[in-house]
Amino acid sequence: MEDYRSPTPATLKGVKVVGTGDAAALWRERSSAFIDVLPRPPKPQNLPPGTIWRDTPHDSLPGAIWLPNTGYGALNAEAEAYFRRGLETATKGDPQRPITFFCQRACWMSWNAAKRALEYGYGRVSWFPDGTDGWLDAGLPLQRIEPYP
Repeated sequence: MEDYRSPTPATLKGVKVVGTGDAAALWRERSSAFIDVLPRPPKPQNLPPGTIWRDTPHDSLPGAIWLPNTGYGALNAEAEAYFRRGLETATKGDPQRPITFFCQRACWMSWNAAKRALEYGYGRVSWFPDGTDGWLDAGLPLQRIEPYP
């Protein structure tokens, strides 16, 4: 639940596991929506007045939708509603539209998010376990993205 940066299983029942080559093909063909679930630390609530807060920049697959903090083992109601809205947008309301979840290598966030999408009734879910690490290792482009609103 807490240690999301640790080894993951090799498979996830009901989900297609894709390597970097297959993920790149899906991306080039634009045949799947890519959803990045890398967490984003929240702004500390008790910062002294006048403190400037800068979020850590995030580079991801071009065109991906970033739904930070939606891959934890359990979500509160607000995070779950945000995740559902993001999925609705990514799939254009079609639960059969292919979606591919990723984060970084050895990250439970994407595994959990893919499993959750299946539970919500999405039928064509893929999981890219090497995520942005594998993407970068293959020399594929990354771009700076902002979280889905």
